[in-house]
Amino acid sequence: MNLKTIKFRIENNIAFIELNRPDQYNALDHIMAEELFKISLECDDNKNIRSVVLTGTGEKAFCAGGDLHSFHKQGKKISSHLKEVTTILHGAISRFSRMNAPLIIGVNGIAAGAGLSFVGFADLVIASSNAKFVSAYSKAGLTPDGSSSYFLPRIIGTRRYAELVLTNRTLSAQEALEWGLVNKVVDIKDLKNEVEELANKLALGPSLAFGKFKSLLHNSFLDSMEGQMEFESRMIAECSKTKDGINGIEAFVNKKEVSFTGD
Repeated sequence: MNLKTIKFRIENNIAFIELNRPDQYNALDHIMAEELFKISLECDDNKNIRSVVLTGTGEKAFCAGGDLHSFHKQGKKISSHLKEVTTILHGAISRFSRMNAPLIIGVNGIAAGAGLSFVGFADLVIASSNAKFVSAYSKAGLTPDGSSSYFLPRIIGTRRYAELVLTNRTLSAQEALEWGLVNKVVDIKDLKNEVEELANKLALGPSLAFGKFKSLLHNSFLDSMEGQMEFESRMIAECSKTKDGINGIEAFVNKKEVSFTGD
């Protein structure tokens, strides 16, 4: 895959995605959106990918949001340009959030605008102690994108989300942990190892069950209690027919170790 703004590799069933525009604080432009979409298709379709890691180059920024300089160059065509960029980006986010492989984000610095949105659609988030989180949209007279208004109110609550967007309050890594925005905070020097250790652990798990769990999680905000329980019944029944489900139950009953294959 020939990429200009992202480093991408697959090792030991883990896909590593690194936003790579350090001079622009890893800000997202049209090219990065397109490349994220291509990568999301690979992560969604390649059954050998059993966990995914997303981070940014350097120690200053995970992602500073949309590249306003590139947007400004569009002049009077900025509106149609933003529709195109966000449509492509949202296509990528949809696939990242619905793929079987869990998505772990390592926040290695500032997460602003779309960078904050990325934190929202991740399954698990580990932040470095120097990380900061800010909405930034209203400072430029804009509204959130990148699934921000879907995931973040569900994670931190509507009042806190409104505060972030309306006041552009910046959260420290510790505050983000206290708000439930991230799962863990570590020193910047330990971030890579912490993220990879978690990714390796998840890559050894029952990938199909993880995917069905993610579907359950998304559906829980949309359905009634009875509808959600029916969905639970169907998902657990389907899991019991998979190789991992059969082997997992067999191993538990016979008190043996189980090795999941993602099938």
